[in-house]
Amino acid sequence: MEQVGAVLIDIDGVLTVSWKPLPGAVEAMRQLRERRVPLALLTNTTSRTRDSIATVLAEAGFPVSAEDVLTAPAATAAYLTEHLPGARCLLLNSGDIADDLEGVTLIDPADEAPADVVITGGAGPEFDYASLNRAFAHLQQGACLVAMHRNLYWRTQSGLALDTGAFLLGLERAADLEAEVVGKPAAAFFATALSRVGAAASEALMVGDDIESDVLAAQHHGLTGVLVKTGKYRRETHQRASGTPDHVLDSFADVPRLLEELGAGA
Repeated sequence: MEQVGAVLIDIDGVLTVSWKPLPGAVEAMRQLRERRVPLALLTNTTSRTRDSIATVLAEAGFPVSAEDVLTAPAATAAYLTEHLPGARCLLLNSGDIADDLEGVTLIDPADEAPADVVITGGAGPEFDYASLNRAFAHLQQGACLVAMHRNLYWRTQSGLALDTGAFLLGLERAADLEAEVVGKPAAAFFATALSRVGAAASEALMVGDDIESDVLAAQHHGLTGVLVKTGKYRRETHQRASGTPDHVLDSFADVPRLLEELGAGA
């Protein structure tokens, strides 16, 4: 790759687990800031807004602001504004992300009039039979399906937990359609992040714990992929992945050393 000009970073499983900082992550982030390396935090997290995420991270010691954070909900709002302006949208999500869906018309779940779009966010208690069946009914009536991501699981303090992808597969099969995914690993998501940091794909690193959606997807779009062995990382998933990461680190704490080896910052 060219000299490192920017670092894109996943949050959950890389910097934090259940919003608690992973060992060495805060100090590593501070070192990146000292090197003046442009960075952006890319997350498929759908339980918090950009402002909320930045506040939690800053309170934990990370030198970040809301301007550093790019979320799947924000990418969803941008996609719908461009491609389906004014569409009536049914949102299936765990968490309050309304502030990141500016300009999106959300309908009440009890509204029986056909929706134009069914949006799936992050899974949680809200993904019960009634809600999934309601979404299925709208899809049968012609609504299109937009997914913020299709992650199968994520890491919590209690271990791995099912995420939206497990339910999304069922909706796609039942409704005989394919969702438009707007978060990682969508090309537009990476492109937006690169535009924000003012870097070309060939000079940017993407650091993540999801080998497919974070790392290999980034490599497919021309970035250098860095897999960390934290969060949802599992040896068996690594071994049977569809490709090979450019770099594999024990944790985000090792990123400053990697940057020294690659040449980055002041």
